[in-house]
Amino acid sequence: MAKQKIVLITGASSGIGKATAFKLIEDGHIVYTAARRLNKMDDLKAKGARPYTLDITKEGDIQNVVGHILAKHEAIDVLINNAGYAIYGAMEDTRIEDARRQFEVNLFGLARLTQLVLPKMREKGEGTIINLSSMAGKIYTPLGSWYHATKHALEGWSDSLRLELKPFGINVVIIEPGAIKTEFDEVMKNPLLERSGDGPYGVLAHRIANATEKIYTRKASDPELIADLISKAIKSNNPKTRYVAGYMAKPAIFFRKWIPDSWMDKIILKMG
Repeated sequence: MAKQKIVLITGASSGIGKATAFKLIEDGHIVYTAARRLNKMDDLKAKGARPYTLDITKEGDIQNVVGHILAKHEAIDVLINNAGYAIYGAMEDTRIEDARRQFEVNLFGLARLTQLVLPKMREKGEGTIINLSSMAGKIYTPLGSWYHATKHALEGWSDSLRLELKPFGINVVIIEPGAIKTEFDEVMKNPLLERSGDGPYGVLAHRIANATEKIYTRKASDPELIADLISKAIKSNNPKTRYVAGYMAKPAIFFRKWIPDSWMDKIILKMG
C-alpha cells in the first residue's frame, strides 16, 4: 500500500475532481475536497472525504481551507489544482470582465492557493503540486481564445514553478486531458451561443456548439481515466512532468507540435 498522504483537491463537486477524490480515498489517502457547491460533495463525504466550501477567487475562502488543514496536519502533501471552467465566444464579443474572471479562476486563484501551501511543503522537503491543464493548453480552437489563453498560461506557469521547486523536493505535474465527460460542454455551449450565436460570428458559433455537443455526448472519455493518471503520479517517486489522456488529446498535441500552423488551421476549422 502506498504511503498515506494529505491531499487537497479543488473543483471536487463534479467531473474529474470528484472522480479523483473517490480514487484517492480508495487509495487510502486523507482527502480534503473543496468546491463552491458543498452539497454536491455529500457523496464524497459519505466515503470519507472532508469537504469545504471554496470559491477559488475569494482570498477568505482560500485562507480558511488551507488554515484548517494545516492546523490539523501541519502540511498538505498533495495539492490538486483542478477547479476551472471555460468561456467560449468570439474574442470581440466577450466582455473583458468575463475574460478577467476566467483568468482569476483558471490561473490566479490556483496560484494563490499554491502560494499558501508551499511554505510547509518546503519545510518538509517534499510535496506534489498537480495542475489540471488540458490539451487546450497546447492547441487552439476558434471562439476559445480566452479559455486557451488561461491554459497556455498555466502550462508556462507550471514549467517555471517546477524549476523553482525542484531544489526543495517538490514535484510539479501537469495533467493534459482531452475531451472528458464532465459539465464542460453544458457550461460552455449556452454562453457561447448567447455571446456570439446571433452576430457576425453566428454561423461559426453554431458549428462549434454542435460539434462540441457531439463530442461530449458520444466520444468523450470517462473522468476516471484522468483520476487513475493522477493516482499514478502521486504514487510515483519520480512522476512525469506531464500526463496526457482522454479523447483526442494525444493526436491533437502531436499534430500541433509537428505540422505547420496553416495545416493545423485547416484541420481545426474542418473539425468545427
